Amino acid sequence: MLKNPGSIAEKQTSLWTRDFILICLANLTIFLGFQMLLPTLPVYVKFLGGDEAMTGLVIGVFTISAVLVRPFVGMALDVYGRKIIYLSGLLIFLLSSLAYNWAPTVLVLLAIRFIHGFGWGAASTAGGTIASDIIPKKRLGEGMGYYGLAATLSMAVAPAAGLYIINQYNFTWLFIVSASLGFITVLVGMAIKYHRVDGTGQRGTLFEKSVFKPSAVMFLATTTYGSIVSFIALYADQKGIANIGIFFTVYAITLTLIRPIAGMLVDRRGFNVVVLPGIIFIVLSMAALSQAYNLWIFLLSGIIYGIGFGSVHPSMQALAVKYVAPNRRGAANATFFSAFDLGIGTGAILWGYVSKAVGYSQMYLLAAIPAALALVIYLLHNKHDLKQPEKVR
Repeated sequence: MLKNPGSIAEKQTSLWTRDFILICLANLTIFLGFQMLLPTLPVYVKFLGGDEAMTGLVIGVFTISAVLVRPFVGMALDVYGRKIIYLSGLLIFLLSSLAYNWAPTVLVLLAIRFIHGFGWGAASTAGGTIASDIIPKKRLGEGMGYYGLAATLSMAVAPAAGLYIINQYNFTWLFIVSASLGFITVLVGMAIKYHRVDGTGQRGTLFEKSVFKPSAVMFLATTTYGSIVSFIALYADQKGIANIGIFFTVYAITLTLIRPIAGMLVDRRGFNVVVLPGIIFIVLSMAALSQAYNLWIFLLSGIIYGIGFGSVHPSMQALAVKYVAPNRRGAANATFFSAFDLGIGTGAILWGYVSKAVGYSQMYLLAAIPAALALVIYLLHNKHDLKQPEKVR
């Protein structure tokens, strides 16, 4: 007996399905567990007797291991399917968060942090791939915009929550809460209905060449983010501004508002309408930061940057998976997220040397150059027609 064609078409374009809600919830809980450790682990390093160099290593080895594992995870997702890789990554994340409690020295902490990065790299790559499987192709931009809100919302809540826990209680409770959020994510991940992707089981690839250009755009864009997270507090202190934390609050609010709007515009009007202004906004925000001398200019630059980054990130993530076969989405997401992580890490290192040579103000002006290069690379991306939304097949 034939099913109602109308109901089939509705399912093909329905975004807020049970599985989409679950993967968004899983993304939120895992990001909460991840973000609450960012400002607190450096404090834990000092608690264990480590210095500033050790603090930097604890942050750096996590990114290194995540970048190293992503290509292999992407290939495994395409060969072995999504569920086993996703749940394995979540389990490693959970156990690593709990294991911090038993780190007697900074060296042991570094080893646990390295393993933790494997879990994060696997879980985040798999999560993005599962989301791209679930979201209807016609609403891919919008769906990725909502999916990415988890990172934004957790950034606004989790760091403050983590600091509150260690101030009011202790590190043991911090790691238990982080691990508990990982456990909730495992439960939610187990409730998702995973559908077999056509082509799964075939020979996979470490990198998806067709998404190199969108990934390059994201790499260059995130070098600017590396400059912000690494040096804006020091820059503001140099300018005599004490309460610069509000910059990230304004930035997070702007991201929350712009992501869904940008996603819907991509689906309805095409990528150019969103990405071109978005990259220009990133360039303008760097220029504004270079001239910042009071809090209001800092906040204005945060709003401009939020509009730009909130437009470019979900759009490039959607573009990275839009034109690849379903059994290659794992490699596509791995390639994209590797570029994202490398951009932040490269930016933090590069702008550290630049700021030492010319100062923070000139550094932020120079940080506009990679964003401008991202605009050039995007314009050269002529493999597909980016001016019009793709017709759903």
